[in-house]
Amino acid sequence: MEALGKLSEALETVERVRGHLYSLHQLTGTADFMLDEAVSLFRKAGHADVAERIEHELIGRNVIPGRWTFQIVEEYDDGYYTEFRAVERDARDQLAQGRRHLYEAELKERRRTRGRPGHEALPGHSW
Repeated sequence: MEALGKLSEALETVERVRGHLYSLHQLTGTADFMLDEAVSLFRKAGHADVAERIEHELIGRNVIPGRWTFQIVEEYDDGYYTEFRAVERDARDQLAQGRRHLYEAELKERRRTRGRPGHEALPGHSW
């Protein structure tokens, strides 16, 4: 159970990483679109050289060689993330009949007050 718990904890961390990658993707896209307004404002202020540099050097630029952020997210999802989830699921299936959060379920049973509202073992049960 301890090993499955550690594997599940690692998966939860990977899920957080995935969320951060989506944040990277969305924030980078937002910044790229903000540059359009910056270019316009630089032009209005008479700084066409600065506006052109932004247009040519930053707008639409790859964040790493050959890739925009959506490509990073897709490769992570299709590779490491997918394999990690499969390994974790297979271990649970093999060793715990597919049950998830074994440690938390055990902890809940130890910590809840039986018969008390808001402490039910499962939805719709009073015990």
